[in-house]
This record gives sequence, C-alpha cells and structure tokens, in this order.
Amino acid sequence: MMAGHSKFKNIMHRKGAQDNKRAKMFTKLVREIYVAAKSGLPDPDSNSRLRAAINAARTANMPKDKIENAISKATNPGDVDNFEEIRYEGYGSGGVAIIVEALTDNRNRTASDVRSAFTKHGGTLGETGSVGFMFSKVGVITYPASKGSAEVFLDAAIEAGANDSISDEETHEIICDPENFNEIRDKFEHKFGAYLSAEITWKPHNTIMLNEENAEKIIKMVDALEDNDDVQSVVGNFEFPETILNKLKNED
Repeated sequence: MMAGHSKFKNIMHRKGAQDNKRAKMFTKLVREIYVAAKSGLPDPDSNSRLRAAINAARTANMPKDKIENAISKATNPGDVDNFEEIRYEGYGSGGVAIIVEALTDNRNRTASDVRSAFTKHGGTLGETGSVGFMFSKVGVITYPASKGSAEVFLDAAIEAGANDSISDEETHEIICDPENFNEIRDKFEHKFGAYLSAEITWKPHNTIMLNEENAEKIIKMVDALEDNDDVQSVVGNFEFPETILNKLKNED
C-alpha cells in the first residue's frame, strides 16, 4: 500500500492547483529542469533526468518558453546558481515517518524552514537516516487509467521486468528497482506514450492508519512543506481514513 506516497501526492497536487499554487509548482519544476540540465547533457534524449523533468513540466502545462529558458540558463557558462540536493527526515503527528527532499541554494534557510514546518504542526525533525530505514528507494512510473486496463498494465510490467503494477480508477503505477528505472520507463513510454510522472522516490515498508485529528495535522504540515519553493517532494508512511480521503476529494 503506497497511500503515503503517491495517492496522497495526487490528491494534494489537484488540491494545490485549485488553491492557485501553479506558480509555486512551476518554480519547483523549473528548478528540477535547471539542475537536471546542469548536472548532465542539456539534450533530453541523452539525459534521462532532464527528460523526466521536461515531461513533468509539460504534464503541468508549463509554457514551452519557461522550459527552454531553464535549460538555456543551466548551460550558460556565466550562470553562478548552485543548487544542492538535501534530504530531511523526521516524524509527524501520529508517529508517522516523513522524508523531505529539497533543492536549495541556501542550506541554512531551508533547514530552518523545514524544521519550523515540522515543529509547528506537531512533528519533530530528526537526523538524516532517522527514518530512512523504514523506506526503500523505488522507481514509480504513472499513467492515467484511460491508457488501458489493469490487466494490460500488469502484463506490460511483467514483460518489462518491473516489480508490480498498481491500478485504481484514476491511475496505473508501475513499480520497479531504481537500477532498472530508465530502461523500464523507456519501454513503457514506447508502448503507451507519455507518462504522467516518472521518478525515483521512497516507498514505505509499512503504513500507519491515522485518525482524523492526526490526519488533519499531517495535511497542514505537508501543505506548509510543499509551500516552500526549496522542497521538491514529501513522502510518508501514513494512510488516511476514508472520511479524510472523501473530504479531500470533495475539495478538488
């Protein structure tokens, strides 16, 4: 069960768009494109991280000129921006484990902001590694349910060498080992076309079902973290009760 990973992210993504957070989403996407282009070749055909970043930007309907400007800036020899990839780990309300990944040009600022978000909403920021052992790194490739049946995607996952395909009424999620991620993503892209998202992320080994009070606190904490331009992703080992899930869906 990956409720704390992707289903929650999908709900919050839709809610965020409704809350006029598109500009902040674009900031995060531009930063990822910039870092991907700067750390490798500026050609998406030769740079899988850049290709995934561009696809995510297109899925979010980012204007083409924003994508091109980010790549152009990254390849400018005079550019002095330097973003660092940092992971933060800690506990949220209800004892759930939370991992926050950031791209920042100011480590002290980001650490202070992340710590504040944890503390304000009943959590505690820990040391790197304090909760990481509760998760595994996995590749996750997401397609809309309209691309085919659950059986079709499960068969394709088995054929491609993926670990699993998890389907519901909205999406298909293909789960694979990080070392096979690029190869499997490319196979699915060739067979089914553009994906909704493709990333290497964290999957919890087990999940905790939150009560309504703790679920509300976690939602507020994740909102506060995702509101920070430096934060690229937030994952946790939690599940929400149906009452909270229905409430979130009704806010879409």
